[in-house]
Amino acid sequence: LSCLVITALCQGRVVRVPTGTLVRVVGTELVIPCNVSDYDGPSEQNFDWSFSASGSHFVELASTWEVGFPAQLYRERLQRGEILLRRTANDAVELHIKNVQPADQGHYKCSTPSTDATVQGNYEDTVQVKVLADALHVGPNVRPAPSLSLRQGEPFELRCTASTTSPLHTHLALLWEVHRGPARRSVLGLNHEGRFRPGPGYEQRYHSGDVRLDTVGSDAYRLSVSRSLSADQGSYRCIVSEWIAEQGGDWQEIQEKAVEVATVVIQPTVLHVAVAGNVSVVEGKELDLSCNITTDRADDLRPEVTWYFSRTPDSTLPGAHVLAQLDRDSLVHSSPRIALSHVDARSYHLLVRDVSKENAGYYFCHVALWAPGHNRSWHKVAEARSAVANVGVTWLEPDYQVYLNASKVPGFADDPTELECRVVDTKSGEASVRFTVSWYYRMNRRSDDVVTSELLAVMDGDWTLKYGERSKKRAQDGEFIFSKEHTDTFNFRIQRTTEDDRGSYYCVVSAWTKQRNNSWVKSKDVFSKPANIFWASEDSVLVVKARQPKPFFAAGNTFEMTCKVSSKNIKSPRYSVLITAEKPVGDLSSPNETKYIISLDQDSVVKLENWTDASRVDGVVLEKVQEDEFRYRMYQTQVSDAGLYRCMVTAWSPVGGSLWREAATSLSNPIEIDFQTSDDMAFDVSWFAVHSFGLDKDPVLLSSLDRKGIVTTAQRDWKSNLSLERVSVLEFLLQVHSSEDQDFGNYYCSVTPWVKSPTGSWQKEAEIHSKPIFITVKMDVLNAFKYPLLIGVGLSTVIGLLSCLIGYCSSHWCCKKEVQETRRERRRLMSMEMD
Repeated sequence: LSCLVITALCQGRVVRVPTGTLVRVVGTELVIPCNVSDYDGPSEQNFDWSFSASGSHFVELASTWEVGFPAQLYRERLQRGEILLRRTANDAVELHIKNVQPADQGHYKCSTPSTDATVQGNYEDTVQVKVLADALHVGPNVRPAPSLSLRQGEPFELRCTASTTSPLHTHLALLWEVHRGPARRSVLGLNHEGRFRPGPGYEQRYHSGDVRLDTVGSDAYRLSVSRSLSADQGSYRCIVSEWIAEQGGDWQEIQEKAVEVATVVIQPTVLHVAVAGNVSVVEGKELDLSCNITTDRADDLRPEVTWYFSRTPDSTLPGAHVLAQLDRDSLVHSSPRIALSHVDARSYHLLVRDVSKENAGYYFCHVALWAPGHNRSWHKVAEARSAVANVGVTWLEPDYQVYLNASKVPGFADDPTELECRVVDTKSGEASVRFTVSWYYRMNRRSDDVVTSELLAVMDGDWTLKYGERSKKRAQDGEFIFSKEHTDTFNFRIQRTTEDDRGSYYCVVSAWTKQRNNSWVKSKDVFSKPANIFWASEDSVLVVKARQPKPFFAAGNTFEMTCKVSSKNIKSPRYSVLITAEKPVGDLSSPNETKYIISLDQDSVVKLENWTDASRVDGVVLEKVQEDEFRYRMYQTQVSDAGLYRCMVTAWSPVGGSLWREAATSLSNPIEIDFQTSDDMAFDVSWFAVHSFGLDKDPVLLSSLDRKGIVTTAQRDWKSNLSLERVSVLEFLLQVHSSEDQDFGNYYCSVTPWVKSPTGSWQKEAEIHSKPIFITVKMDVLNAFKYPLLIGVGLSTVIGLLSCLIGYCSSHWCCKKEVQETRRERRRLMSMEMD
């Protein structure tokens, strides 16, 4: 074990050539590779080759780095290129000897010069070469190589011979190749181990038996093709190689030869397909098209016929639709309404039953010829497509008329409108036709204006109704109703016709024809004559006249007023009545106050409006005497009921169902309730004051006058005086004498009427208050300050004179003091102390 380890570590560099014996045939090329293992140098390794016929004495043959290395014997062959060295890597080289001769048999040594300090490993290696005589004979069966012209699908055979007389035990391998231009393909081969190898693309044909390789006799090899294809065209070569087995079980090819056998030309099968040109067929009839085939083949070929349909004249298969097909087994594939048959072997008919509009288009047929192959296989030998045939379908349009009738015409706004669109004069045999309708509206304009039609509704072939923009909202609200009464009658109803609906209406009836796939296709449109919907637009007129059967009455009696109503240009009017009263507010400069008393609506429902007297709930009555006459009564009238009474009447028009529309409103002339005073009426009058800018304080009673004429005046803390007197029958006057600023504020009076009944008793009625009046008191500034001013001026004058007198006396008698002065000298300059 120690020796083995030391040997492995010290092995170093190793030069290697092929092991065993290389066998070559005279005239072939000898290639011997040589390489150095465990070499990692950056530069190229140098190699020397030597030759020895016996293996003992080697003669220099060639070198990669020394030009003068070869012996004289080999220099001429090196110059001619028969012997050369070809470097394949830095550490590998090949020795090539072309056209090997018997003298080249011997031992060849490859060595590499050593530059190492110590020698480690093997720097050379030797291989033995044996040269045999050429004993391989290869040739075609016929010379020169023939040219075979075949039609697609026909069989052909090719032969070549190959034999060897080599004294060694060698095996032959054979390969068939086809050349087509610069490209070449392997067809089928037999290797040196006796195994068949089909070339790329020939595997299926080989396994099916269509392509075979047989031996004929001892030296002939036959290539058989049972059904030729267009790809089989080309030049065929027979390539034979000779192999010998080595000691280790490997195989070594010693030579190869090739020979041209034949040139195969595949003539294409002539195939023409024709279909009739333009064809016209009547709707509902049968369409018969013929596909005629012309070919130069008469052998056992089976056609495959396919009919196509396209909407465009382009006959490309991806965009076409398959109608029917007859395969090579004569099986037909089609739909129930389409049949495919053949009268003879060269004519195939397409039959389309019950032709409709959908069958109009372009038809063409596609034919493929199939030839039977080996082992029940089939090969397509030719295919062709016909030109397109334009098929037109003549329509039998439904014949009918359309009439539009206005069954209901509005006379006023909000009246209903109903239009009936009827289909008449239909011909028999229209069972496969259905009718739909479209409604249109057109506004009436002057003749020089452009008239545009607006779509109201349209019905599709499946009777689906779609609304236009004009009618969508009103149809959803139920104002527009579109209906189909019968198969030939369509109705359009407007529940409430407005002025904007006035205009022309017409309908369009469309005929739809049923197709084979149960779909419906529109075939014809027929327009009706327009129906004009119009009525004169006049203003509604409503007149109300009020009268009083008893013009004069006294308080406590019954007030009666009747209102007579007349209208014009209002459809089926109903009236609602409201009784109003205008009463004075006390200030003559302000408008009268209007109160609503009682109402009666169009359904004769009575309602008390602003009648707030709880004791007289049943004191007012409003009733309907006739359709256009109403009567108002007020029992036990009081003085507070005085005023102007009117009837406010509103006319209502029906708009369908229980709905009403307000048509017009009018106010009657006034009827006045004016009580004439007499001995049967008296009043209690009281005056009140609120001494503030607002009414936020309690009122103060100033003075009162009862119905017997007795005046009562309240006591006050200031000097102004009050007086209350009756100026006239219905006027009472309050006077404030010597008013002061405390008299400002809001003043109002309250009146309590007393009415004498027929029995002689006095009846007290409700108290009535006037609106307050604000009073301000202006002061007389001059009179107010006259006496205070005079007194003030006099007192100030006296006090001033007295103060002057006191001052004078004090200065002369009480505070007198003599002062002696020194006389100053008169000098030019005054002293600085003087100022």
